[in-house]
Amino acid sequence: MKKHKWRIEPLTTASMPSGVVHLVVNEGAERFSYYGMRSILVVFMTGMLLNAQGSLDPMGEAEAKSYFHLFASAVYFFPFLGAILADAFLGKYKTIILLSLVYCGGHVILAFDHTRFGLLAGLILIAIGSGGIKPCVSANLGDQFGFANGHLLSKAFAWFYFAINVGAFGSVMLTPWLLEHYGPSLAFGVPGILMFLATLIFWAGRAHYVHIPPDRLGVRQALSSSKAWRAIGKLAGIYVFVAFFWSLYDQTASAWVLQAQHMNRMWMGVEWLPSQIQAVNPVLIMLFIPLFTYVIYPVLNRMVLLTSLRKMAIGFFMTVAAFLISAYIEQQIDLGLKPAIGWQLLAFMVITAAEVMVSITCLEFSYTQAPLKLKSLLMGLFLLSVSLGNGFTAFVNFWIQNSDGTVELSGPDYYWFFAGIMFLVACLFLLVVKGYEEETYLQGTGRR
Repeated sequence: MKKHKWRIEPLTTASMPSGVVHLVVNEGAERFSYYGMRSILVVFMTGMLLNAQGSLDPMGEAEAKSYFHLFASAVYFFPFLGAILADAFLGKYKTIILLSLVYCGGHVILAFDHTRFGLLAGLILIAIGSGGIKPCVSANLGDQFGFANGHLLSKAFAWFYFAINVGAFGSVMLTPWLLEHYGPSLAFGVPGILMFLATLIFWAGRAHYVHIPPDRLGVRQALSSSKAWRAIGKLAGIYVFVAFFWSLYDQTASAWVLQAQHMNRMWMGVEWLPSQIQAVNPVLIMLFIPLFTYVIYPVLNRMVLLTSLRKMAIGFFMTVAAFLISAYIEQQIDLGLKPAIGWQLLAFMVITAAEVMVSITCLEFSYTQAPLKLKSLLMGLFLLSVSLGNGFTAFVNFWIQNSDGTVELSGPDYYWFFAGIMFLVACLFLLVVKGYEEETYLQGTGRR
């Protein structure tokens, strides 16, 4: 029997695994690095980008949105490849370490090279690194638990998700301020330092982790099962609809940032930077999760059976409402007015509620329905829906650009267009799932 350097099975204990603290802190630091860098990208591209000669060469708004969503699409494409690498070849630990170093390299390039080439090279490495580790980190957390302490898994995931949102909030507040007062070198450098620390923290906990070895044969056998392919096919059908939610949602970091530049951003006695408004999202997430779990869902359940698919359908229509608010804001800006930032905060409240109903529900649904040997792979497939949605947004923004620098779709029409697309998607989703409820997916799909 092959002797393994590290433990490959959870300890028989009823206590919290010792490696969990490393994984939670690592995730908070990594999310700080990602969301901090992401929060300033559009502002950097439209105001501080340089050409090869070192002169200012900013992008137009439509071009910047195109490249931002192309990057976001790449970030959520690589999880699928990262999952294959982890499950079939290297294992989760080695995959996370290797791609974290690639991730750090991308941050270094962004901090020191502010040209279009530096932007391209840095974002490619970050997309590979961040995307590649994404399906592995949460699955790796789950690997640490056995039957004896399985009851603590939900608590560990709660701390894990809390760390994500603390990291996101801190970075979205700090990084735009660094960009405004100290420039892009420090603004991109600090997230890079946090990513390096995240990698060190993860490495330092290596002796505490359960290292599940790659199982190429197990993956191949799971993929040879017709039952597994039925589960994958049904989930993939849902992900196509979810992709359009992400198409709209991720514009909170692009189109909504550009919109905030033209609004009255005085709130609570402080003038907020356009990129900082996004910080309300992680705060709302932490408030909304218990609110929906213990209040809103039980109330709705008394009126109608609230299956996972029905939650997502409601979330789709709420996303439409959020973009209708954005269209109203843009209409006021077109009239020469400077609407209060409270309108965008209202839109954030609506779209964050939609996020709780769509994203969190779909993620949990995917994990429970995924065949046992294909957990990371199905997480990668779920994240491909984010890639597809951002790819659609990038395509639209490339398509509307004219050669003379003008755009075909601007102002409130831009938001009406996406709201209309999402409304059609939501209506079609209702037709598809009618009479085809959640129970259909719960038969023989590797639940545990």
